[in-house]
Amino acid sequence: MMAASAFDLETDVPSVAGGGARLTLVHGSTFCVSEATGDLDPTLPEGLFHQDRRVLSSLRLLLDGLPLEPLVAHALDPFAGVFVGRGRSLPGHADSGLVVRRDRWIGDGLREDITVTNYRDVRAAGLLTVRLGADFADLFDIKTGAPPPTGSAVTVEDGQVLLVSADGRRATGVRLHGFAPPTGPEVQVVLDLPPGGRWAGCVEVSLVTRGRPIRLLFPCGTPVAAGRPASELFEWRRRAAVVRSEPPAMERVVWRSREDLGALRMHDALHPGETTIAAGAPWYMTLFGRDSLLTSWSALLVDPTLATGTLRALARMQGTRVVPATEEQPGRILHEVRHGEQGPEVYYGTVDATPLFVMLLGEVARWGQSPSDVDDLLPHADRALEWMTTWGDPDGDGFLEHERMTPDGLRNQGWKDSWDGVRDAAGRLATGPVALAEVQGYAYAAYLARTHLAVAAGDAGTAATWRARAARLRDAFDAAFWLPDRGWYAMGLDGDGRPLDALTSSVGHCLWTGIARPDRAAALAERLLRPDVFSGWGLRTLATSMAGFNPVSYHNGSVWPHDTALVAAGLMRYGHVDASLRLVAALLDAAAAFSERLPELYGGLDRSELPVPLTYPASCSPQAWAAAAPLLLLRTVLRLDPAVPAGRVHVDPVLPPGTRSLHVEGIPLGGARVDITVEGGEVDVRGLPPDVVLDRRPRHPLTALLDQ
Repeated sequence: MMAASAFDLETDVPSVAGGGARLTLVHGSTFCVSEATGDLDPTLPEGLFHQDRRVLSSLRLLLDGLPLEPLVAHALDPFAGVFVGRGRSLPGHADSGLVVRRDRWIGDGLREDITVTNYRDVRAAGLLTVRLGADFADLFDIKTGAPPPTGSAVTVEDGQVLLVSADGRRATGVRLHGFAPPTGPEVQVVLDLPPGGRWAGCVEVSLVTRGRPIRLLFPCGTPVAAGRPASELFEWRRRAAVVRSEPPAMERVVWRSREDLGALRMHDALHPGETTIAAGAPWYMTLFGRDSLLTSWSALLVDPTLATGTLRALARMQGTRVVPATEEQPGRILHEVRHGEQGPEVYYGTVDATPLFVMLLGEVARWGQSPSDVDDLLPHADRALEWMTTWGDPDGDGFLEHERMTPDGLRNQGWKDSWDGVRDAAGRLATGPVALAEVQGYAYAAYLARTHLAVAAGDAGTAATWRARAARLRDAFDAAFWLPDRGWYAMGLDGDGRPLDALTSSVGHCLWTGIARPDRAAALAERLLRPDVFSGWGLRTLATSMAGFNPVSYHNGSVWPHDTALVAAGLMRYGHVDASLRLVAALLDAAAAFSERLPELYGGLDRSELPVPLTYPASCSPQAWAAAAPLLLLRTVLRLDPAVPAGRVHVDPVLPPGTRSLHVEGIPLGGARVDITVEGGEVDVRGLPPDVVLDRRPRHPLTALLDQ
């Protein structure tokens, strides 16, 4: 975990003092993971990555043959960082006095400005060496520790070091300004600096992928502020809602969330103006169905265009045929996109992305986004619904189920998609086809979303059809999934219809979607807040009382911030305010322990056992839906529920204990910018769109089957 300096809303970003940790810089599908010195070590999971390949595995800076002593590493922006180190002194010798600064920018390649300053009062000499290498290893081979490929070639062409993959399809060119002409992968410059003297050079790393040169966004010698990443981030910051709170806990974590989501956005050159979101760094810098949809939902509060961009990107790749190898089916929404040697590779093995797609389109409409966007995407929503009621329900029992179509596919295709993530209380793993509890909730909410879209369009017949289907599912779900002797919903039903009776956090999603009966919601509110599920830092994915609990497993006892945030939103929706606010406070405390950046997941040890959350080693950070979780918490405490097509918006804030005031400025809603201030028990809402009235009552889930 990175140590943080004192928080400053204008300048605070992750930093590493004295070395020992890694710093990640990211822009789009390019990211760089480095040592605190700035070096990239090919023996470690570090490097410069582009489209799932390590395109630079070694970038080492040596002074007189020795690595630098790290002093500080600091992310100035999501795509920009600075590393400062000094030359190491040999035993019996005076301090070298040479301080090295490395300013690095990431953007479809890498640029690094290097300056060496002599702070001694006598002349200082030294040999500065840059060592380069590229193994073009696959991202997941690096993650799993597989040996990197061999056989990449090194040549020098036109003063540039050219590193070429064994198959010749990828190349990394490195041009070094201020150094001696290169003859191989090791480039040097002799330093001879007077007192106070300074040397400056620049390293420029450009890429060729599948024979196509990629234009570096930060070439040496050009103003950094004029680069596209800088202008995109400036525009994101300008548009995004601003939060102030007293005390500033919510303010700080929301600021961090905005910055991280800004870093994880992806821009498609073929579709200008559209923005999607990558799932997380370092392992998932690509479009995911479930992750990107849930992230976009949570981020509506700051930028609804992220949702429309994500919906459009997923619609373009919506399934059209049956392909068992990729699990594509007509109408199905993808699980993830990867970048193979032949181009993008799409895998469709997810059961929840398809209903989440319809849910998000309905929510975008409720927020008053462009009707033309909704109209364009509506046919894709109808194809998604057709998949849900045919391919997704092969036995016709009304429940959405999954079973992999290929041995290479995911065994579990809900959000807990690790191989052992779906089980019963005794620890027996599920056999398919499996109907997951939270997925039935997503399906219910998708049917209601289509109902509301039909009502807004004046299509009473379609509205009645989907409203009736939602009501049938709600009744059938309660009958099949509720465990009266346990007091919670089954995690799922296995292929024989047997309830998977493990107690998991996922059943709390049924509160978020509104499929739970109110009396079940009350029972869940009490049960999920017991110590075997609630760790004090969030909800465990599997209760400590269940077989197979492991606080440092991926899905069997860890805490996922997005998961807890969804349950908090659901508890608030059913009026269980105190229980919801306990979860909100827990996540805010966890965020403070992680320097305001919630990771993908953390360990499930109890807060009474350990005074800080337990780090999970392979957790992505920043990670999209973890970064978006505080935004969902903010919406939860505001009790903000727009219904712009119906001409109203529900706002009825309840602040977490200890929070004295909250001001949110610039919430994008129906083409307007709305400000909400909560202070001293008073609520002030300004800037609502014309013809939209304020409703100070929270919208209850029981009204969802009836209203717009």
